[in-house]
Amino acid sequence: MLLIKNGTVKTMEGPDILGGEVLVDGGKIAAVGKNLPVPEGTEVFDAAGCIVAPGLIDGHCHIGLHEEIIGAVGLDINETTSPTTPQLRAIDAINPMDEGLSEALRAGVTCAVTGPGSANVVGGTFCAIKLFGKRVDKMIVKDPVAMKAAFGENPKRVYGSKQQTPVTRMATAAILRALLYKARDYEEKWAAYERGEAEKKPDFDLQLEAMRPVIRKEIPLKAHAHRADDIFTALRIAKEFDLDITLDHCTDGSLIADELAEEGRPVLVGPSLGSKSKIELANKSFETPGILARAGLKTAIITDAPVIPLAHLPLCAGLAVRAGMDEKDAWKAVTINPAEIAGIADRVGSLAPGKDADIAVFRGNPLTDVGYQTAAVFVDGVRRV
Repeated sequence: MLLIKNGTVKTMEGPDILGGEVLVDGGKIAAVGKNLPVPEGTEVFDAAGCIVAPGLIDGHCHIGLHEEIIGAVGLDINETTSPTTPQLRAIDAINPMDEGLSEALRAGVTCAVTGPGSANVVGGTFCAIKLFGKRVDKMIVKDPVAMKAAFGENPKRVYGSKQQTPVTRMATAAILRALLYKARDYEEKWAAYERGEAEKKPDFDLQLEAMRPVIRKEIPLKAHAHRADDIFTALRIAKEFDLDITLDHCTDGSLIADELAEEGRPVLVGPSLGSKSKIELANKSFETPGILARAGLKTAIITDAPVIPLAHLPLCAGLAVRAGMDEKDAWKAVTINPAEIAGIADRVGSLAPGKDADIAVFRGNPLTDVGYQTAAVFVDGVRRV
């Protein structure tokens, strides 16, 4: 067993516990509080003067699929041979040896939701992984988490350059609708067969099979959308087909916060650090996550790594605080909120009994102190940093 004691414990499920303790047993959190009963022989980590927090989580990135250093050989985020590739699975392209994972772990990030890029209208499934391991199969927290869909500039640019559809936003929406109509029909045929109402077994289709969890609302569409009109198109289609959806990037979110509040869908904001490299990013600002959180939306802050190195997730949260976001909301935006959005909050995102012992210990506050340091990082109760 392991006892982490004397720190300021951010449970993310209630008030901070000053001089708090976290007891770990067998890779899980056994208890959180003060003056906990501790069995003899328990290993002790003294976190005096430190913040003890859940390991940080990025709710949208491409870590392991777009590798550091390697270049084109390690660029596996976009299968640009067809605008619809729902059958692709992130798990089949993640390289756990990508140094971006270990760098992020050293910064206190223990989990990431990673997957295909935004070249395709439908790109394939995201998964949630721990950032320590040699074999991705053993690092999975949840797979699949969501189905990637993209709106706006990227599909137009990629396929327009090939003189292939889509070259307009209309075509992007039409392609997505066509796939969803086929998937809904495919699901109905299989459901009828499985109920014994159809004698003939439907023909298997790998692409449509991959879309069945979307149609059944088991996983959401993970909608890449920067501009306000693209965000509304994503919402329009989700309503049309009665789908769950998350709004990823949401760069124009501050301009339409009132409308988004009416919709109540989760928003994952970023990457907000760096230059405005294309027109869709004209309104990019670290003020956006705070505005959306104050509007009552479940808000996560993302790096879109490697666009921003995943190790800079604490920095992004800190810059959002400097731009006006409430510090409590910013902590939620890199812990419990992305966990809840990804459907993995039963395991990670907060410090509570029964959850995975993924814990980051910071000497100083990573959201407000420039000179903070990562004192220790535990994954499944084992110290990895």
